[in-house]
Amino acid sequence: MAISDPLGDMLTRIRNAQMRRKTKVSSPNSKLRAHVLEVLVKEGYIRGFTTVEFEGGKSELEIELKYFDGEPVIRTIERVSKPGRRVYSSVKNIPHVSNGLGVSILSTPRGVMSDHQAREENVGGEVLCRIF
Repeated sequence: MAISDPLGDMLTRIRNAQMRRKTKVSSPNSKLRAHVLEVLVKEGYIRGFTTVEFEGGKSELEIELKYFDGEPVIRTIERVSKPGRRVYSSVKNIPHVSNGLGVSILSTPRGVMSDHQAREENVGGEVLCRIF
């Protein structure tokens, strides 16, 4: 069955794995997912990720989750812009997550980046997800 929201699927896999205290979780590979994971690594929410190649040209992303004192570093992770309702934001209206303690991930014309990086580069775009 085809997935209508691949990024939402990956975020749900991360959320579910952290509830079960897993150290790693896998997700099908795509460029958008890899770029979002790069932002999560840069912001310190996950340890890292690797691409695992399988026969037949299939590949998966293996995501290493991060914990601090036994608790997940990611408290909440939610999709903002969904296939049924896209959410776009200009640079002036990029939302702050928990007074700047969290991160919004945006898809901009200059690539996928965090909210504070988008403000620095003075560019808006589609608000993909919110992490705290």
